[in-house]
Amino acid sequence: MEALISSLSHQQAVAISHASDASAARRIGQKLADALGFDETRAGRLAIIISEAATNILKHAGHGILYIGPAQSGAGPGLDVVAVDEGPGIADVASSLVDGVSTAGTAGTGLGALNRLSDEFDVHSTPGKGSAFFMRLWRDATAPAARPVVVGALALPMAGEDECGDGWAVGCHERGATLLAADGLGHGPEAAAAAKAAIGALERNRDLEPAELMARANEALRITRGAALALAHIDCAHDQLRFAGIGNISACVYDGKGRRALVSHNGIVGHNMRKVQEFSVPFGPGALCIMHSDGVQTQWDLGAYPGLVARHPALVAAVLMRDFIRRRDDAMVLAVRRREKP
Repeated sequence: MEALISSLSHQQAVAISHASDASAARRIGQKLADALGFDETRAGRLAIIISEAATNILKHAGHGILYIGPAQSGAGPGLDVVAVDEGPGIADVASSLVDGVSTAGTAGTGLGALNRLSDEFDVHSTPGKGSAFFMRLWRDATAPAARPVVVGALALPMAGEDECGDGWAVGCHERGATLLAADGLGHGPEAAAAAKAAIGALERNRDLEPAELMARANEALRITRGAALALAHIDCAHDQLRFAGIGNISACVYDGKGRRALVSHNGIVGHNMRKVQEFSVPFGPGALCIMHSDGVQTQWDLGAYPGLVARHPALVAAVLMRDFIRRRDDAMVLAVRRREKP
């Protein structure tokens, strides 16, 4: 496994409801850029992206959230910015990305600047349901080689907690990827320790299939309070996804033919795990796998958001988190798409 990306990377959520919040978000971005070795020019571009994203939220929605953190790619150093709001949405996204077009009586350069300055950019908006924007900026001017999968994930602690007991990880390699979604029992530091132990099991056992990896994770989590855990292996050579789950992690696959649920068995990994069953489903180019903890409601349907299933997985995760978070527990959403064949 060539690269492991996970919720252990430093991603921050910044609520945007006042002009001063944009300044706070820029400081967070600058700190992360410095840690990754961004030069002055690239860091300056990042500051503009954050400013324009925050300003767009304030002008069109009044309030929203910016998520800022290391690029969820495993391909090279970079930073991701995701902006989410519950505003009126955009009736014509393509026109709004053209400089000089505005629905708020402004210069109309904000969305165009986001598109131009970002190395990777995507947007989804549903009239009446808000908007979500994804921006990625690599540290270096030359973009690194793409991985076989595209990842988007969010993990948020329950209100009042500093650590999140839900975790995720994606191990990328040339043949595909291994996905992990964990929900440590309860919340707070001990739940976070269980999720970290599950991620550590993946890091130490990178080449195992889901059922075998689940057994290793069960051993690793015995010293913790335990967790619900879902594991999936994307095999690009055979157009297949193999899955095993224990506990209340929800998981499904969208493959162009609709939504296919992935079934987990009852139990707690690390304590009373009894039956582990691995099964396979088709997973061809363009297929999307979504996993989330019980901190996110299960009564969602991507069909209610026209076009979202085809957008960057970061936008899928952000919209589901925005609209279906329960807010009384930790919450996590992991969305992974297999890239289309060239």
